[in-house]
Amino acid sequence: MSAPDLPPVKNRLLYIWMVSVKLLSFFYFSLGTVALVTVFFPLMRLFLRPRKRFRRYARRFVSFQFRMFLTALKVLRVLEVDVDNREAYRNLSSKIVVANHPSLLDVVALISLIPNADCIVQGYTSRTILRGVVKQLYILNTLDFSELCEACEQSLEEGNCIIIFPEGTRTPRSGLMTLKRGAARLSLISGCGVIPLHIGGTDKYGLGKRDPLLAFNPTEKYVYRIRMQNEISPVRFAALPAPQAARRLTAYIKDQLLHLS
Repeated sequence: MSAPDLPPVKNRLLYIWMVSVKLLSFFYFSLGTVALVTVFFPLMRLFLRPRKRFRRYARRFVSFQFRMFLTALKVLRVLEVDVDNREAYRNLSSKIVVANHPSLLDVVALISLIPNADCIVQGYTSRTILRGVVKQLYILNTLDFSELCEACEQSLEEGNCIIIFPEGTRTPRSGLMTLKRGAARLSLISGCGVIPLHIGGTDKYGLGKRDPLLAFNPTEKYVYRIRMQNEISPVRFAALPAPQAARRLTAYIKDQLLHLS
């Protein structure tokens, strides 16, 4: 059940408890998603018009629910979120937030911190239990790039922050990082600054890419240590040709994320 490069499980009963809470949290998350789509969102749409106003308050409600979800996991002693300055996250507006992506719960942690968070999500989520939330509040990466940019620019103009994981998938446990240029291109097109975040902490074995469902960090709880780097302005790259500017900005983002590791 443990990865080859992790120490063996020492406390079997504690490990079983942590895996049990993890599975229960998946069930609770799924139940909460169904409740959002079938109860809370329909009620909110009755009173919050137009659609832009509904989406603004719905995103804040989702952020609050995610905070409660993570707080429950903290009380159960399986997870902790360690943040450098929570107020700074609450005050972000019209920024492109980029982060590494070590686990399943990264987007949950970031949305819990950023109440006005919009997000570019993978297209397969529209075929999962999350589809009702994703289609009403967030942006699918299956859109044509011009349509995706238009949707992101509109959201940024409304004061939202766009969360992007530029790797496009969860970071391998080896830590090797390969970034796509979408976040940089969006920053250059929109003129909005990039905020790099690094998600560190303890090993996320059991929540990483291709990890077994019945697995957990064998020695300790999950700790999400989230650190914010200084904003990167696209203006410094604006004089370059578009393809070169996107490459340079992407390389700079990667450098900032690696320095936060």
